[in-house]
Amino acid sequence: MSNFSEERLYKVLLAPVISEKSTFVADKHEQVVFRVLRDATKPEIRAAVEKLFDVQVESVQVSNRKGKVKRFGRTIGRRDHEKKAFVCLKPGQEINFQALEAK
Repeated sequence: MSNFSEERLYKVLLAPVISEKSTFVADKHEQVVFRVLRDATKPEIRAAVEKLFDVQVESVQVSNRKGKVKRFGRTIGRRDHEKKAFVCLKPGQEINFQALEAK
């Protein structure tokens, strides 16, 4: 964990993903889903989650999603690409986002 700068670890996690699928995954597999930087690595993500939320991480899976092509009249654009991390916590560990919001 000491291999990564503390400043970098605070930037790796962008936001938790709160959706129907992510809550299903959280209940069934004890995983939490985060949007992360596109150049973040699995060890960086693991270190960031362990440092910020004071939990133990069992494994990390990542998913790269290509941005959709969208049109607005004649103009064609593209949404940004996105990387999501599915962080599997060790048994008995959990992250409560509502308690963190209250602080």
